[in-house]
Amino acid sequence: MAEKTSGSKKLLWVMIILVLLSSAGAAAAIYMVIDQRDSGSQGGEMSQVIERQSPIFMRIEPFTVNLADDNYGSRLLYTGVTLRVGNEESKAILEEHMPQVRSRLLMLLSGKQAGELTSPEGKQQLAQAIIDRLNVPLTENQPPLDLREVLFTEFIVQ
Repeated sequence: MAEKTSGSKKLLWVMIILVLLSSAGAAAAIYMVIDQRDSGSQGGEMSQVIERQSPIFMRIEPFTVNLADDNYGSRLLYTGVTLRVGNEESKAILEEHMPQVRSRLLMLLSGKQAGELTSPEGKQQLAQAIIDRLNVPLTENQPPLDLREVLFTEFIVQ
């Protein structure tokens, strides 16, 4: 009987030691995960603050243009456009040459047919065509414009 008590005592001590070791291992693992998350989020927050830039928008007054004739006769397009540019210099150049910008847009739009402009794909193609048309230099020795996106704020085909 004495042997059974000492064997069960040894087994009890082994179990207690294993529970303590596994608890210590779990605590160390939790500490490492929390430590990595804290140091990673501080570095991530700093890089996000550095990378974040406010967008620069340039609104072009809405205008109406006659579209090219199609099967339904003369059609009209009423549209408002906002450009997202990459820097203040591009915005200043476009503002200085607004009559040329509007003329280029009117010439581009007046050559389109209503059927081309009513689908989402047609609007995306038009946005790309506007960027391409405005990237042609407006004056001599003009630095390249940084046009990022064309946003249609108003768009009615009638």
